[in-house]
Amino acid sequence: MATVQEKASSVKRASRILANASTAKKNALLKTIAAELKKETQEICKANALDLQLAWEAGLSGVTLDRLTLDENRIAQMIAGIRDVIKLPDPVGEIFGKRRRPNGLVIEKMRVPLGSVGIIYESRPNVTVDASVLCLKTGNAVLLRGGSEAIGTNTVLVKIIKSALNKVCLPDGCVELIETTDRSAVTEMIKQDKFIDVIIPRGSQSLIRFIAENSSIPVIVHGEGNCHIYVDSSADLEVAEKIVVNAKVQRPSVCNAAEKLLVHEKIAGTFLPRIAQALRNEHVELRGDERTVSIVADINPAEDADWPREYLDLVMAIKIVGSIDEAIEHINTYGTHHSDAIVTKNKKNGEKFLREVDSAAVYVNASTRFTDGYEFGLGAEIGISTQKLHARGPMGLVELTGAKFIVHGKGTIRV
Repeated sequence: MATVQEKASSVKRASRILANASTAKKNALLKTIAAELKKETQEICKANALDLQLAWEAGLSGVTLDRLTLDENRIAQMIAGIRDVIKLPDPVGEIFGKRRRPNGLVIEKMRVPLGSVGIIYESRPNVTVDASVLCLKTGNAVLLRGGSEAIGTNTVLVKIIKSALNKVCLPDGCVELIETTDRSAVTEMIKQDKFIDVIIPRGSQSLIRFIAENSSIPVIVHGEGNCHIYVDSSADLEVAEKIVVNAKVQRPSVCNAAEKLLVHEKIAGTFLPRIAQALRNEHVELRGDERTVSIVADINPAEDADWPREYLDLVMAIKIVGSIDEAIEHINTYGTHHSDAIVTKNKKNGEKFLREVDSAAVYVNASTRFTDGYEFGLGAEIGISTQKLHARGPMGLVELTGAKFIVHGKGTIRV
């Protein structure tokens, strides 16, 4: 088995070749990956079933098991996602920001691959394909380190991707997987600054914090999703109910699911019993502040630890607020700068919420569940960046490129 350093070196070498591949060549590769995944669906499902069995025997949570699952339907969705990415414009080589200087120099910027990308993630084997496809489309080679619970599935998926690379005559080092499940491999990987240009972690907050604090390589942070919905005093309560239930229940184990509900005090007496019943019908455990508990019977009191917490489960905490300013302050204090929404018929309040909530995605009258590369028209995403440098929000193709200045002169010298 190759060492982490050997894998990183392989990715770096391959990145120099891949960076110069044509769009046609890269799209041919993605088509081949899609075809190979379809052909090997049963092999993938077999490997995933074994991973699931071992995870269940190890007592992993239902949320983790859901994230780990790759059935025929999810594989078909992955394949559809690849075909969507093929249709998207290739940003590499795009020229923008042209300016002509008084001395005759023509200065432009060109989009270029980031180079070699390291991705560290947990549970979700679909990330293996999504991340690889996005990196390959943008001319980036990628070193993958998935969670130990998905090692069998990830090994099969990377074998399929490497087969496709060989078929289109690109180095199989364009995609490498760290196959050891030893946690020390993560520590070693994030020190490979000689070979890896950027690290993108996806997983628990503890994992992301460890990587951000210990990496010698620049890190693009994919943070937690403690997402909020604020129901304003002017909200259409039917619309609010629909949005809240969707944002909480549609898929509670993902980072763009709503975890907190803020309700204006003017409508709390009417709306809270209604939304509590709707959420209970979907088996959601509710926790509330003191005022909420006084309105809704049999609700669990929220603790201080609830407000900053990401549940990733059928749990929601509710707080009554006296104004939109209090709602915004609460979100900016306890949120994770991921996705937050207001339900309102007041245009001024909607605009205020959009301006003042400090999150990667902010919504008016829509579910937070839309913070997603597919839903934003970006194709597959490599993650949701909650930082402010380089990329913020769903990271699609453009966010996997950097830029360099290209300068044209005519024997021009500086005087």
